Amino acid sequence: MIRVEDVNIRLGEFTLRDINLAIDENEFFVLMGPTGAGKTVLLEAIAGLIPLRSGTIRVRDKDVTKMPPEKRGVSIVYQDYALFPHLTVRENIEYGLHFHKVDRGEADKRLTRMVEILDLGHLLKRLPLNLSGGENQRVALARALMVNPRVLLLDEPLSALDPGFREEIRNRLKGLHQNSTVTFLMVTHDFADALSLAERATVMNNGVIEQTGSMSDIFQRPNSTFVADFVGMKNLFDVTFQGTTASIGGLQIELGQPPGNSHGYIAIRPEDIVISRERLASSMQNSFTGKVIGVIDHGFFYEIQIVLNGVTFRSLITKRSFFEMGILEGIDIAFAFKSTAIHYF
Repeated sequence: MIRVEDVNIRLGEFTLRDINLAIDENEFFVLMGPTGAGKTVLLEAIAGLIPLRSGTIRVRDKDVTKMPPEKRGVSIVYQDYALFPHLTVRENIEYGLHFHKVDRGEADKRLTRMVEILDLGHLLKRLPLNLSGGENQRVALARALMVNPRVLLLDEPLSALDPGFREEIRNRLKGLHQNSTVTFLMVTHDFADALSLAERATVMNNGVIEQTGSMSDIFQRPNSTFVADFVGMKNLFDVTFQGTTASIGGLQIELGQPPGNSHGYIAIRPEDIVISRERLASSMQNSFTGKVIGVIDHGFFYEIQIVLNGVTFRSLITKRSFFEMGILEGIDIAFAFKSTAIHYF
């Protein structure tokens, strides 16, 4: 559906380098990465707003590299909505039709459908100034979809919303995708948004693609230390492999199978490390006792930092478990993890 082939872009000192990406028709695909990675630049290049130095962009097997934005069958929605403040909700939604030949009957059908799907009927005569953040975002989505795009590009569409509106718009996006043939490509920093909405994703860093794959692969099987750190694998260690074990700081960690090389990295998600004030069951292949050196409050969860032989492990537990166990800095604590929870590369 979307094919980005050997794309290179220069904007001042920033460059996108050798970008290759394939997104299937009607897929919900996400671009992730830190600020300045180049996600929005790539999005705007697909939309036709930024020229390429080299490479090709195809939409539905059509080379759109040199086409103007309005000819590409692509709509883009930004995080700040970009609605016209002097136009009503209805006028904003219908604005894009000025650039497409659509008869009044068809336009009215599309408007009725958008109003129904996005629950905008009671807002049509209002100005954007009189709308909430969630309502503005719904209007921006309706405007983008009114022109029947083949591709909908979303640049951090949920980041400016408070939690209540965020959940509402996330559900709207999921419903829109499930009830249309539109291909969605979204930029986000939020892992909850990505995991809830996307089937596959790309992680970008400093103008290059680090990894592309299913959400499960990226979060459970990162292919580099950068991706492992980015997706929250806080237990990331440089190790030496021997047989089925990994050695770090004098600790022998059982992997369950030989990795096939002598040196590399292991990564363990903090939620996969179980902790207890008492000795843990022997069913865990890797069971140790260390000292708590840090407790970090993350709202609904606590991060517990445990040191053993100079190696710091991080576990994530619920607030309830934290208080039930009475965890304090300086106490000894048992921790364990299965070999199947270890990713090595």
